[in-house]
Amino acid sequence: MHVSKTSDELAHDRGMLSAERSTDLSTLIFLAFASDLANGQGLKVGFYEQTCPNVEAIVKKTIDQVISVAPTLAAPLLRMHFHDCFVRGCEGSVLLNSPTKQAEKDAIPNLSLRGFQIIDKVKTRVEKECPGVVSCADIVALVARDVTAAIKGPYWEVETGRRDGTVSILIEALTNLLPPFANITTLKSGFKRRGLSVKDLVVLSGGHTIGISHCSSFNNRLYNFTGKGDTDPTLDPNYIARLKMTCKPGDQNSIVEMDPGSFKTFDEDYFKLVSKRRGLFQSDAALLDDSETKTYVKLHTTTHGTTFFKDFGVSMVKMGRIGVLTGMAGEIRKVCTKVN
Repeated sequence: MHVSKTSDELAHDRGMLSAERSTDLSTLIFLAFASDLANGQGLKVGFYEQTCPNVEAIVKKTIDQVISVAPTLAAPLLRMHFHDCFVRGCEGSVLLNSPTKQAEKDAIPNLSLRGFQIIDKVKTRVEKECPGVVSCADIVALVARDVTAAIKGPYWEVETGRRDGTVSILIEALTNLLPPFANITTLKSGFKRRGLSVKDLVVLSGGHTIGISHCSSFNNRLYNFTGKGDTDPTLDPNYIARLKMTCKPGDQNSIVEMDPGSFKTFDEDYFKLVSKRRGLFQSDAALLDDSETKTYVKLHTTTHGTTFFKDFGVSMVKMGRIGVLTGMAGEIRKVCTKVN
């Protein structure tokens, strides 16, 4: 979503190529996802109550241990769920390895994802407790919730019951992940295709409150926005000056904080930054180009007792239903990086 690619990390973030497919295919995908959303897809809270009752406690304990020593892993682990769901649905395909480097995780938008070894660690502990029961896709969803809660963010009930896919294709990540330079039209259509609303778009963009980004994701906004050596007029000039201190022309590798000053804490500061024209990506700035998204951004810069945390949980549950495999579809992988 976006999420920073949600950071370079949820979301963020989002790919290096356009998210648009052909109209016919987009329509088919949207109808399929909408149908899934309508019938609930066989997911439910407490799906493993009888078959693996301790699964959520195992995930939480592991994640709390990890984040206590490596809080910067929260953003990429949250973003991993976005990047899984936006390609083929939430079925764990982002975790699969390819000996020829042609899987989703090998696509440019996913090269900055980190924390795959944490998913493996959780899976190993869950398998020891109840072998062959819990899917890798569900583990990714539970981890996304628990890393968010671990850095003072919201907690929500995660629906489970997903099964794992067996296909992972690099080009599908390139064509389906929304890029950090997406405009509001591309963002809205990309979310609509997946059964998500305009409100979900702006809420899930709030995941950019944590994590870091590489200069390569926004360097053009600083030095060559229209190909004439200019800067992006929608980006605050004072912020541009600060960013240029870290990101030199052509810099691909230096990193900056998505939410300067609190990039390790999940809070509402993202919306304050966007309202001040200090959103790092063009896709952040685009939230001011639509009346509904702009209203939400402004609301969460002025009110106390904001609904952002509650809204984020609701939107994450909706996102977690995209294109899921349930029932007898897919499989329960024994190891998350390879099919059985």
